[in-house]
Amino acid sequence: MSDIKMEEQPDGFEGPGFFASSIDAIVGLARKNSLWPLPFATSCCGIEFMATMASTYDIARFGAERPSFSPRQADVLLVMGTIAKKMGPVLRHVYEQMAEPKWVVAVGACASSGGIFDTYSVLQGIDRIIPVDVYVPGCPPRPEQIIQGLMRVQDLAATESVRRRDSPEYKALLANYKIGE
Repeated sequence: MSDIKMEEQPDGFEGPGFFASSIDAIVGLARKNSLWPLPFATSCCGIEFMATMASTYDIARFGAERPSFSPRQADVLLVMGTIAKKMGPVLRHVYEQMAEPKWVVAVGACASSGGIFDTYSVLQGIDRIIPVDVYVPGCPPRPEQIIQGLMRVQDLAATESVRRRDSPEYKALLANYKIGE
């Protein structure tokens, strides 16, 4: 029988009857273990995501068992598959509707770089229209790779400062993409 790994408590001060830590650590712990993914699937990578949700791989182990199909209730946008240039404004609109904090995962070669479709009609990577936090390689990627990408998002969520989204650097990043103007 395998050992159950318990979540580490954040650094802090403890004594009889109390525990004190930083707000960033406590909020990061909560965010890390309650990610709500929004699948934006257009092709075969979406099928691999379905396998990731199924019992064999069970994405629920990471607190992401509730896929949200409303951008206003999601915090991780998983873009899977070929994105046509005509679909770009729709994807950007979905991204802009998501509340902060939000993270974006480009799943597969098509979302990351256009894949094998080097044509006039295919967007050559979603990072041309929205900022991407994690890239998952593959054509299509295996469910284990998608889970590893989600674990990278967990690392980002756990270590991100509560005030990072208000920083000048983050605002400059959004300004580069002309988001929030």
